This record gives sequence, structure tokens and C-alpha cells, in this order.
Amino acid sequence: MSVVGITIITAALVVLIAAFNGIEKIVAELYSDYDAAITIRSSEGKTFNENAVSLASLNKISGVQTTSRAVEEIVVLKRDKKWVNAHMVGVDSNYLAACKIDSHIVEGTARFSIGKEDCGIIGATLLDKLEGYISELNGGQELMIYTPLRDAPMVFHKSPFKVTPLWISGKMNYNRDVNENELLVPLEFARGQLDYDSAITAVYVSLKPDTDAEFIRDEIKSKLGSKFIVKTAAEKNELIFKTAKTEKRILIFILAFIFVLAAFNLIASINMLYNEKSENLQTLYRIGITQKAIFRIFFFEGLLIASRGIFFGLIIGVVVCLLQLQFSLLEMPNAMGKAFPISFSVSDGLMIVGLVSVLSLITSFVPVWFLVYRSNR
Repeated sequence: MSVVGITIITAALVVLIAAFNGIEKIVAELYSDYDAAITIRSSEGKTFNENAVSLASLNKISGVQTTSRAVEEIVVLKRDKKWVNAHMVGVDSNYLAACKIDSHIVEGTARFSIGKEDCGIIGATLLDKLEGYISELNGGQELMIYTPLRDAPMVFHKSPFKVTPLWISGKMNYNRDVNENELLVPLEFARGQLDYDSAITAVYVSLKPDTDAEFIRDEIKSKLGSKFIVKTAAEKNELIFKTAKTEKRILIFILAFIFVLAAFNLIASINMLYNEKSENLQTLYRIGITQKAIFRIFFFEGLLIASRGIFFGLIIGVVVCLLQLQFSLLEMPNAMGKAFPISFSVSDGLMIVGLVSVLSLITSFVPVWFLVYRSNR
């Protein structure tokens, strides 16, 4: 029973931590694909002159892949009698490649122009709220975009918005926030809507694979100084990533506590074994064996029982993870048949082995010490 209990808890640790890693990986991909690896904004106002940040200088930094200028504003979208607020982001074509837009388009195509006409790409939920769709006949959907005018006087019968038709060429699906709020448009279109000549609100920096974002962030900060705020994608979505890590820590703590409860079977086994051998122990004491030697016998017996459970638990947990990866035994709810994500690393394995080994040492040492040294006083 002791071996079975430790086996089950160890296997559960392996499977659940692998599942949490998979979920964390999906969340990171959903947010990191759309959000630039590094975002640069002014610390002194909403906008700044695009010449204040040298894109050529940023592109020379080792690890930087592309840079994109951006103009952001809250706008109102209208289709027939439906109205919604949206976060308009004007970007250049570099950003579309950096955010892997092609793999997140669910309707239409990812393009910013048809001939000489500007096009936009809208979040999936945002278009659904407008009851719009990307028509297969003409390849898009026309919306009216209402952009607030800067310093517009409050004059009766005069609208404080600039009203422009916008053709939507694609519908994108990233995560809940993006789907409900985002509208991507060409940079020059956004500038025209806001009457910006050379002003921008942000610079997006994408990085090459396996590049340390924090190191690049610090290097950019040293170049730009205190006039700019430089943040990584993880810092921008700090709550999301911290929540995922906190949930994982809580899971490990709960399973470690359950492991301790399961280890009571181990304590009971050692206690029963000690009582069964009490007559033999008295004989051994008479012929000169020491308490230290007796302690070692029962202590290593407890470790042997625990190690069996850890060994079999690791094998079962890894096998379950491999079966899920290979055959997709469990599917994610409301994900159109997508397999539940699994991700396991060597560091996770070492952490699990270390955790259960330490707990096994404690649950073997304490009862044996009490039985051998305290009970014989």
C-alpha cells in the first residue's frame, strides 16, 4: 500500500505539471504572437516624433529581427445599426510578419490593401458583435470607422469624429483580449485618421528565436534613456504570466501535501515492521548491535519502499504523457478536437524527483528515529 500510494502521487505530479506546462506554453504563444517582444513608448506623453527613436540603430542590436512603428487609438466601428468600440493599431507590414498573422486568420486574408484601397484586419469577437462576416463573394466586409478628432471644438451639429469607410479583409483569432478589442490597419491610414504627420505612439521590436528579451530590453533602455518606457511582452502581460506560475506553485504545494498524507502509509508500514521484529531486535541488542545500526536498517527499509514508489510513479507519469502526445487521449473542451497540451522538461523531472525524495527522507527518518531512540529510552 505504501508503494502504491507514493506511485500514484508521483505519477500525478508528473502528469499535472506537464499539463500545466502545456497550458502555460499555449497562453504564452497566444499572447507573445500578437504582442511585440519589446514595446517602446514615450514616458512624457502619448505620442512622440518617429525620428526620436532610430530604427536603424535598433536593427543593429544583436538579436533584433524587425522593428515597426505604431499608432494606437480608441475608435468606434459601425455596421448598419451596430456600434462597438475598438482599439485601432496602425502598423507597417513588418508587424504582420512578426505577429504570425497568417496562422491566426480564420476568415479572409491578411492584407492591408486591395489595389489602392486600404484594408483592416479585425478581431474575431469584435466582428461578431457587429454581426459582420467576411464574404466569400467579395472577400471582405465594409465598416464605418469613427476616429476622434484632436482638439476638435464642441460645435453644435458638428461631429467630433472623422468618419471613414474601411474595408475589412481578414478576421483574426489570437486570445480573448485581442479578439474583443483589436483592429489592425495600415500605419498611414491611422495617421491620416488622426492627422499625425510624423507622430507615433509606440515602436514594436520583434526578436530572433532564443533571444533573451530582458537583455535586449536593457540594451535599448541604455540607448534611449529615461524619456522612453521599454517593456517586454511578459512585463506588458505581467498578470497573465504571474497567475499561471502561481497556479503551478499552488498545484505543486497541494500535491506535496497529499504526498505527505500518502506517506503515512509508509510510516505505518515501518511501525508495523518494527513491532513485528521487536523480539528479534531484543536478541540483536543482547549480542551487541547498536541503536545506530538498527536505525540504519529501518531507515533504509523506508527509503527502499519510497524509492520503489517514486520509480514506478515516474515511469507511469512519463508513459501517460507520451500516450497523450502520441494519441491525443484527452481533448481540450470547446477546442474543435485539439489535444490537451503536454509539455515536460528535464528540469521538471529533476524537481519532482528532488521533491519526493526529500519528503521520503523526512517521512522515513522521523518515525524510525522515534521508534529506535525514543521508544527504547
